[in-house]
Parts: sequence; structure tokens; C-alpha cells
Amino acid sequence: MSPLAATADEQLMSAYAHGDASAFETLYDRHAARVWRYILRSIGDPAAADELSQEVWFSVARQAGRYAPRASAPGLPLARFSTWLFTLARHRVVDHLRATRPQASLDAPAGGDGEGDGPTLADTLAAPSGFGPLRRIETRQQAARLLAALDALPPEQRDAFLLQAEAGMSVADIAAATGVPFETAKSRLRYARAALRRTLEDM
Repeated sequence: MSPLAATADEQLMSAYAHGDASAFETLYDRHAARVWRYILRSIGDPAAADELSQEVWFSVARQAGRYAPRASAPGLPLARFSTWLFTLARHRVVDHLRATRPQASLDAPAGGDGEGDGPTLADTLAAPSGFGPLRRIETRQQAARLLAALDALPPEQRDAFLLQAEAGMSVADIAAATGVPFETAKSRLRYARAALRRTLEDM
């Protein structure tokens, strides 16, 4: 096991800022898959998710020297590195969605060639994920139904759910990342979970 394996993310960022390239590699290995899944499930385009994920990690590298954990509000604990990382990812997603036409349904083929042979988001569920409700999913058809339900959520609710499911953000962190009051973030998350829970109950 690498001696960096048990090192906290924030310490790894500090080490990377002081020239330890292996610290960045450890951070990447820990978080790259979840960042990619979050972006993919937000925009539904694997090629764009690849590009945006790369941009996120370029930003991490560029900002290493200026990175410092910050509390989301006075009196709260310092934010985790993962919260900062997924906030960067969310900014990329928002910019992308503003610049492009509405994306296809989250469970539609996403190969971009119109032939239907590209990967779908349901295909990505085989990877380990923090997507809590999906742990019950047993078939690809069930996964597709749940992802369709996720796609049908209002964008703000879907975003809140993905930030908690993939980034492990607290409600306070989600509120800070999305620029809304705590109660608004809490409501969005509650409504999203209720809608997805109904879908699970109907399976």
C-alpha cells in the first residue's frame, strides 16, 4: 500500500502544492471515477464528461498553490477537499449546459452517433457508486427506469441528489455549492429522494 493511501485529502493537496506529484496521483485515484460519474449523470454525454472531467483536474492542479479549506458558513467546520472538488465539477456542468442544447434523456444511448450503440448511464451502474437507492437495483431495466426518474426531476433537485450521492456532500455543503439557503437545499434533496423512492417502490 502506498504511504499516501491513508493521508487526508487536504494534506495531499498541501503536499502537491509543495511539489509532490504522487500526492496528486493519489487524489486522482481516489476521486476521478466519482467526478466522472457525477458529470456524466448530469449531462448524459460520455465524451463531454471526459472533457469536463479533465478540465476539473486541470483546475485542481492550477489552484493547488491557492487551495485552502474554507467553511461553508461562519461557525461550521472546514469544507472537505471533496466538497471543493465537486463544486469545481458543478461549475463545469453548469457552464456546459448553458452553452449547449438540452441533453438527451439520462437513460438514452449516449454514443453521439445516432445508432444507439453507445453506452448509456444505466451501463455505468456496474461501477461502485454512492448512488444509495441504486444499491437495490438488480437489472439493467430497473436501473434505466430509475435513471429516467432521475432525469425527470427538476434540474435543481437532480443536482442536489447527485451532489450528495456522488460527492457525499452534506446539506450545508450543497447549499454553499449551489448558492441557496440551507432549507432550500434540504427541500430539494427531500423531494428528489421522495420521487426516486416512489420509483423504487413501484418496481
